[in-house]
Amino acid sequence: MYRSIVEAVFSYAETQPQKLCLADETRSVNYAQYKEEICKMASYLLKLGVDKSDRVLVEASQTISYLALELAIQLIGAVFVPVERNCAWNKTERIINVSGAKIAVINKATAEPVDNVYTLVDFTAQADNEAPYAYTSLPEKDDVSEILFSTGTTGAEKGIVLSHDNNIALAENVIYGVEMCDDNIELIPSPMNHSHGLRRYYGNMVKGATVILITGAMNVKLFFEMMDKYKVNSIDLVPTALSVLLKLSKNKFAEYKDILRYIQFGSAPLVVADMQAIRGMLPDTRLYNFYGSTESGCICIYDFNTDNDKPKCIGKPAHNVKIVIVDEDRNEIQSSADNTGLVASYGRMNMLGYWNDENETAKVMADGFIYSNDEAYFDDDGDIILLGRKGDVINTGGNKVSPDEIEEAAKKHESVADCGCIGVPDPMKGSVPKLFIQVKEGYEFDQIAIRSHLANLLEPYKVPAYIVEIDKIQRSFNGKLLRRVLREIDS
Repeated sequence: MYRSIVEAVFSYAETQPQKLCLADETRSVNYAQYKEEICKMASYLLKLGVDKSDRVLVEASQTISYLALELAIQLIGAVFVPVERNCAWNKTERIINVSGAKIAVINKATAEPVDNVYTLVDFTAQADNEAPYAYTSLPEKDDVSEILFSTGTTGAEKGIVLSHDNNIALAENVIYGVEMCDDNIELIPSPMNHSHGLRRYYGNMVKGATVILITGAMNVKLFFEMMDKYKVNSIDLVPTALSVLLKLSKNKFAEYKDILRYIQFGSAPLVVADMQAIRGMLPDTRLYNFYGSTESGCICIYDFNTDNDKPKCIGKPAHNVKIVIVDEDRNEIQSSADNTGLVASYGRMNMLGYWNDENETAKVMADGFIYSNDEAYFDDDGDIILLGRKGDVINTGGNKVSPDEIEEAAKKHESVADCGCIGVPDPMKGSVPKLFIQVKEGYEFDQIAIRSHLANLLEPYKVPAYIVEIDKIQRSFNGKLLRRVLREIDS
């Protein structure tokens, strides 16, 4: 129906101008007001010399102004390049240089003035004095819309190049996946520089629904105040945010069991204990786990709040997605629990490629497919069972062991605050599990007790050969375990 997110917003500004579009912690706008704000920012961008295909770097914030600037950039045919909130200046400057950004808009002024770098507050104030941009055309679907720089698990930054049609396809994957309704009001605390939060916002804009923005989930009081104020009926969360909310709010979610239609999760695996807790509080709410990547997003969805719960299931392919399981030579295989392979995805949501890096693009993309390192198989129901990343799955004596399964079992022990498992070489079995334990405050590390606990929960070949204590398990901002750090420690 739409060629771009901005076209969807502008369409709804005509058909439902007074409907609430966005709210943040300080203000709200309807669709007509949002369109006017976008057009004023577009006029100011043009005044600053930004032209079609120019890149514009923007430091993220959970504000209407930030998202309006994104769509203003895209409206004039330029390319949106977001970086995380409170991004260190040296990293911001590096991405400005790598992307060739024409201007940058950041949240706090630099110590010394820098040419073509503006603060969002100043930019917004100046844009408010402009006449709305009298556009004569809207972005074409194949035009580049944004470049998302992702650090990933290796530590190397890559710029994922996406078109407007990519974003529409991603929005459709979300809309169809969660069965979104026109009167959806979704609370999104997820960072808006990250693909996870942006794509949930895109889904709501294409549907003509409403998004409520807050800065993270640490302020539990504000979280539930915003839910009540705007009559929120759906939520988007990353797993770490759920853990925080469950810990700090106790059973508060249970008060919304007849209000919340769904909660969607993504960007990292959920902790099993958190899954069980939220299911208990919201028995009739759809609880979706999305699987995907910045390169190929929202490609599988699974409602884990059903009677047919399957461990490590990521569900079925989403609306615009074809998924095949391939071998290491990228040949499609008939997968099973005994014949696993790697996930490959095809569809309109797949990135155009990595920014100025044909070699890296060729490593993951060919003939429209994105090839992952995630090991999986289709079960008899057509659901995809994910074992983990190829390098993470432990092949011990011919048996494939998911480190996630060992970690979830270990976390059930009363002394374990967090843990991480990797495979280490073994002369007899090829490799064996090694488990790193971060002990809870007030407890002492007891290897024998933990091993006994695991032996009661796991098959013998899954019980770690080595269990060691570590001061702190390192994770990314969204809760992903950094196994490479454990491998570095082990080496």
